[in-house]
Amino acid sequence: MGKKKNTSPVAQAPHAAPLKNKEYEKELRRLHVELVKLQRWVVSKGLKVCIVFEGRDGAGKGGTIKAITERVSPRIFRVVALPAPTEREKSQLYLQRYLPHLPAAGEIVIFDRSWYNRAGVERVMGFCTMEQVDKFLESVPMMERAIVESGIILLKYWLEVTPEEQERRLRDRVNDGRKTWKLSPMDIKSFDRWDDYTVARDAMFEASDTSWAPWFVARSEDKKRVRLNIITHLLTQIPYEDLPDDPVEFPKRKIGKVKPTHYPFRIIPEPF
Repeated sequence: MGKKKNTSPVAQAPHAAPLKNKEYEKELRRLHVELVKLQRWVVSKGLKVCIVFEGRDGAGKGGTIKAITERVSPRIFRVVALPAPTEREKSQLYLQRYLPHLPAAGEIVIFDRSWYNRAGVERVMGFCTMEQVDKFLESVPMMERAIVESGIILLKYWLEVTPEEQERRLRDRVNDGRKTWKLSPMDIKSFDRWDDYTVARDAMFEASDTSWAPWFVARSEDKKRVRLNIITHLLTQIPYEDLPDDPVEFPKRKIGKVKPTHYPFRIIPEPF
């Protein structure tokens, strides 16, 4: 079925000095401009794009997705992060709850975790049986082939992080009041299951890294670099052109014909 058999450990890139904020912001701004061009192209041509992000806890999926979406329209770049399945959904065909979220024409859908939950967290944490995992891994290449043959551009990214950096990030969530919401009970329960997740990852790659829906691995030791690298790669996977802008001319404003109101507005305090 076009599977690739290489599941060797992901080598770490040579150490590089962290990007300075000024350099990062400059490159991110340039890439944001390109993402806006891509957005217009997708809408104009009626393209359907589905992007899947997977990786261990703390690998940087959320920050990368935020970097992609912060300057584009949420109506076109839709982020899907499904909660735990309901009892009704548990009784359905496993893939059924994900299918309604696939993109229509002119949409880019980003899955912050996806149907691969079954191959990862559900397997490692015992939320499903190994028989269910095996059935999923057997069927997912066929499902993704059907997705691609329907005209959807499917991109799958795995963010790889070292155990040392993962632990640093998870511990940082305890001490940083801005990040405490990111630390879930599941993170704590899965903290000592690194090897189990490695086995699950390799089995997932073995089954689903196909010629029609390959996995792209991004080393995420440096959050800033991985965001820039993924956006840059993403832009190369969807051919697009810079559509010409329609001329913009603002009409002459007519201000001053209405007298100032004396309504007692409740102005918020201004401590800054």
